[in-house]
This record gives sequence, C-alpha cells and structure tokens, in this order.
Amino acid sequence: MTAVITPLSATALRTHRDELAALLHAVVRDGSSLGFLEGLDHTAAADWWDSLLPAVEDGSLALWVSRTGADGPIDGTVSWYRESKPNGRHRAELRKLMVHPAFRGRGTARALLAHAEAEAVRAGVLLLFLDTETGSGAEHVYRSAGWTEAGTIPDYATDPAGRLHPTTLFYKQLRGTHR
Repeated sequence: MTAVITPLSATALRTHRDELAALLHAVVRDGSSLGFLEGLDHTAAADWWDSLLPAVEDGSLALWVSRTGADGPIDGTVSWYRESKPNGRHRAELRKLMVHPAFRGRGTARALLAHAEAEAVRAGVLLLFLDTETGSGAEHVYRSAGWTEAGTIPDYATDPAGRLHPTTLFYKQLRGTHR
C-alpha cells in the first residue's frame, strides 16, 4: 500500500500528539539517532512534540506525517525549518525524517523525503540541508535521493545508547527540481 502523506497543522499536532510520541519512542528504542537517549518515555516524547507547536503555528516549521492507507496509523514523519535570517530565507533544514521500524522497507522514507523536497520548492526554498549519523540507513536514503555530502564531523552526537558517532552533513539544491 502507498504512503499517504499529509501536512500536520498545530491543531492536528495536538490531536495526534500521543500517536506521534509512540512513533518517536519506537524509533529511538530501535536505535535511530534523533537526538534522544535510551529510556525516552512516552511523556518526554509527547513533551518534545508539544515543544514544536509554536514553530508549527508561526509557519517556521513545516511538518508532514505518513500513513499506510488513508486511515492507517501514523508510520512516519518529516519536517523542515525555514531559516528566518534575512540572508538565509532561501534555505531550510530538513529534520526528523523517521519511519516506524515495523513499516520500514516500503519506500515510506523516500516518499516523505520527496514530498518535503517538493513542498520546499513550492515554498520557494532553493536549498535544503541536514545532518545524519554516518553509516546509518538514513545516510543511504539521502545519497540515493541525490543529496550531496558536504562533509563529516567526528564525535558529533551520541546514539541512544550514549556512544559517540560521526555525523555526515548533506545538502540538496532545489533550483530547477520538482517542477
């Protein structure tokens, strides 16, 4: 079944907060490096989603969810933050591309990524950038989607178990794409 991707407004974020917290909890428990450590509980995950509300409300954060089928559970998310500085309004940082472990291998990450890129183009974003754990499955997704490696930073962040890992920085120029 194909991923159905929809934007998440602040109201929808409030409505689906617990489902999103469960998604975040599952992804971190599975070992994905998203800025959280082992032991992340539902309350902390829900609080993190709540912390995004002001940015969703003011439009600086664009957030989408994926479902397998129109009525299925939320199985993935992606977002990007638009730069607010006058000299950087043409760029955005892609953040928190995540897919529930039970739904991986179905093209959901690629669909979410392509959707976020297309929406960035529609919003006038010319450059997306991100960081991801070097050697992770996500790194492969970005490479195969045409993102360009900008470099690697050693010992940038820890995985959920607290072990230091390098991160790879990527960017994608969107000028002339998704038209």
